Amino acid sequence: MKQFRVDNLTSVYGEKVLFDDLSFMIASGDRVGLVGVNGSGKTTLLNALSGKHPADKGTITTQNDYRIGYLEQEPPLDGHLTVLDAIYAGDQPVFKTIRAYQEALDYFSLHPEEEKAATRFEKAQAAMDTDDAWTIESQIKTILTQLHLTDLKAEVKHLSGGQKKRVGMAQVLIEEPDLLILDEPTNHLDFDSIAWLEQYLAKYKGALLTVTHDRYFLDRVTNRIFELSFGKLYEYDGNYQDYLEGKAERQADEALAEHKREKKYEQEKIWMNKSARARTTKQTAREKAFADLEASMGQVKQDEDIELSLGQSRLGKKVMELDHATLAFGDKLIFKDLSLILGQRDRIGITGPNGVGKSSLLNVLAGKLPLTDGTYEMGQTVKIGYYTQVTEEIPADKRVIEYLTDVASTIKNQDGETLSAKDLLEQFLFPSFMHGTLVRKLSGGEKRRLYLLKILMQAPNVLLLDEPTNDLDIGTLTVLENFLQTFAGTVITVSHDRYFLDSVADFGYYLEGDGVVDRYNGSFSAYLDEVVLPKESASSKPTSTEGDKVKPEGDAAVEKQKARKLTYKEKQEWAVIEDEIAELEEQVEQCNEEIVQNGSDYEKIALIQKDLEKAQAELDNKMNRWEELSEIVEEQG
Repeated sequence: MKQFRVDNLTSVYGEKVLFDDLSFMIASGDRVGLVGVNGSGKTTLLNALSGKHPADKGTITTQNDYRIGYLEQEPPLDGHLTVLDAIYAGDQPVFKTIRAYQEALDYFSLHPEEEKAATRFEKAQAAMDTDDAWTIESQIKTILTQLHLTDLKAEVKHLSGGQKKRVGMAQVLIEEPDLLILDEPTNHLDFDSIAWLEQYLAKYKGALLTVTHDRYFLDRVTNRIFELSFGKLYEYDGNYQDYLEGKAERQADEALAEHKREKKYEQEKIWMNKSARARTTKQTAREKAFADLEASMGQVKQDEDIELSLGQSRLGKKVMELDHATLAFGDKLIFKDLSLILGQRDRIGITGPNGVGKSSLLNVLAGKLPLTDGTYEMGQTVKIGYYTQVTEEIPADKRVIEYLTDVASTIKNQDGETLSAKDLLEQFLFPSFMHGTLVRKLSGGEKRRLYLLKILMQAPNVLLLDEPTNDLDIGTLTVLENFLQTFAGTVITVSHDRYFLDSVADFGYYLEGDGVVDRYNGSFSAYLDEVVLPKESASSKPTSTEGDKVKPEGDAAVEKQKARKLTYKEKQEWAVIEDEIAELEEQVEQCNEEIVQNGSDYEKIALIQKDLEKAQAELDNKMNRWEELSEIVEEQG
């Protein structure tokens, strides 16, 4: 079993110690998730472990033939290469064999009459046989198919950021290193590709270290969690859910120990304040112990929660409405004849494969993109806060607090209290020493957090969130989810994050492509498992080696469905659904009684009949949803 050993690793950025004296070991079969708030040093640690940027101090010990594959957030690829050439540009020896074969084949195809060309081609074929490179080539095609990389002759410089990330992913997976380091691997992947990647990593023979905000991915892939916090590394056995429980226990133990130290400190302080004559003859040892105790006070540091308590503008009943709306760009149809009405406190998720036009739909709702056909209306009281995928351009030499005071120096929170820009920054985990920091010194995640704060400071009553989980740490996402639960306005979010969608969206729209839009209700992950992935699996039949399947088959698939648990959002829904059904049944009964009581007053009966039909439709939907949730509850036992 190969091992990757780290001893006393330390890295400093300016005056900030990112991590100090870290020691740990990763063995074959380990699946490690690295978590921590933005700016805690996760990427710096990955760079040090991969050898890209060594740490300031410490040692890394491996076997001589130990290989590391590193997928960076923005893979460094040669823009002049084609997709296939970029993948074969790796350092693995078999890639050299494949490249030599491809070159020999191309030359022989142009000069079949040359004896040297034929000899060279024969040698290249023999080398392919010796290195079993034909199997590697088949694996490459499987991986490329699952990652939706079809145009292998396209030059890298013409690819989107997401496509480049998938090329980098294919390259490191094909290399099959002893340690696979993946930085945000699910970014820019479609749901079927994520499902396939989870299956692939479950069978991977080497070790895995990954940084990701995708909490379902962490739950399904990892068996260890490393938390980087205030320069120290905390290790937990199990997946993300186990980590949450373990962290809560650790913090409770640390808080108790700190409380005991404080009590002892107060007792010893009384003794120290006595005159020297009143102390015992052993006072020197006790004085030293007091000095040690005093030095240890306040050493326990815990990540603070980001408390979002910001005011918002009043929102009327009418929010947004699309009526028989169509959007197309030339021959590309985004949606056709789409009608939807969005009201107060609606929570809508918009999702689907890459490139189908999710952001375009969001831009239509923001009033930034005109329809091809149909109508769009926005309520007069709507004040939009639009959190786009790309952070707005912030001057690199602008200071953090200046970025906010350009909007306002103070705002009101939900309780009507006045908050300064300084207060808000501290709530958003920007301590006072960072307020004068130049924006260019912030990490990517810190810039995104600052951008989100600026948008919320403007007191919007409708939030449009385009891939909000990209580049935000898990702690920030958790608090954002909690904020959206209490937000009195409307929330519309485009996201690939299954956990986030389950937490914040009551219903949503899945854009399939070619203008097809499907509405789903309740949990998105349930819709994904029951509708999207089976459809993707049936429609795509990639050539693959044994075991390379997107979906488990037969009994394994049945067991996976049986094992599904209620999400956090579904648990909340299940807790109140029977009361909601009872209320709707009362409404239906009351409408029926009113119809009888009003006899021949047909105008009034017609109005009551509309209320009855509406209540009955809502009751039918609630009953159907109750049946869906009750099946999951029964399966859980």
